[in-house]
Amino acid sequence: DEASLMEALWELVARHAVGTAPVQRIGREHRAVKLAKEYLDAFASENVSLDTLARVAGIGPFHLCRVFRSETGLSPHAYQILVRVRLAKALLARDIPIAQVAVEAGFSDQAHLTRHFKRTFGVTPGQYRRELWPPSGERT
Repeated sequence: DEASLMEALWELVARHAVGTAPVQRIGREHRAVKLAKEYLDAFASENVSLDTLARVAGIGPFHLCRVFRSETGLSPHAYQILVRVRLAKALLARDIPIAQVAVEAGFSDQAHLTRHFKRTFGVTPGQYRRELWPPSGERT
């Protein structure tokens, strides 16, 4: 399927993106975090396992967690949630049910989206949408 093909492509990119010159450890770790973030951005709505992410990044899963948090301030999972919440925010501008927005953004259900959306933006998805679409139906 397409997801497997993309995963294989990302693994090839991760494996061959470095030239033949020796790479310093910090540079390799920075590159690993960059690859992991790009993969999570590209597959925001997919369930990405830590093992898959580590393969893409070219380092072990526990080491990836340490360097990812050190560089971003977030765990890979927290970063994935943030990417999904931002995707949901963009999808809320479309005229589709919030439950569908949740699924398209990669959340298991509307309640899961609502919990993370409110934690991130301070309002629920419904409140945010009402700000986008006032009662008159006109967008601001």
